[in-house]
Amino acid sequence: MDPGTFTYNFTDDPSVLGRHQTYLCYEVEHQHNGTWVPLHQHRGFIFNQASNNPGFPEGHHAELCLLDLISFWKLDLAQHYRVTCFISWSPCFSCAEKVAEFLQENPHVNLRIFAACIYGYQQGYKKGLHRLNRAGAPISRMKYSEFKHCWDTFMDHRGHPFQPWEGLDEHSQTVSGRLQAILQGN
Repeated sequence: MDPGTFTYNFTDDPSVLGRHQTYLCYEVEHQHNGTWVPLHQHRGFIFNQASNNPGFPEGHHAELCLLDLISFWKLDLAQHYRVTCFISWSPCFSCAEKVAEFLQENPHVNLRIFAACIYGYQQGYKKGLHRLNRAGAPISRMKYSEFKHCWDTFMDHRGHPFQPWEGLDEHSQTVSGRLQAILQGN
């Protein structure tokens, strides 16, 4: 991913308007002798498919694209896997439901989600986040360390170090507090 795309889509500044694309960076690890070992061939980024895509007439959110990828990989049912997602927007209610169902049907896969922004414009989004949490997919707010990890791991940064945008820490704390309140039922 190019740095401009990352910064525009993952910035947690509420004044940035017009972002309609959801980007999802992912990395997969498998458990070996009690240690999580990265599977570098299963690392990358995806984004939602527009509704004008003939394969997905209603569109296909990034989370569902990831579930399709995981199914395509045909991970060994005898192994345990951990998928870590760094997503520009938290899952909508419908995607949260589908991800929770996927996890119930695939107990060999664990999922961790770090969201840059909380998607809160759809009825039931809080219920969806609760459902994910109960299904064993903890969702957390991206902080500086996660943004930097994404920059270092998924960006074509050409040797340039991660430069946090103004207000990153303040916005992270605000959104993190909002997310915790949601997950605690407030």
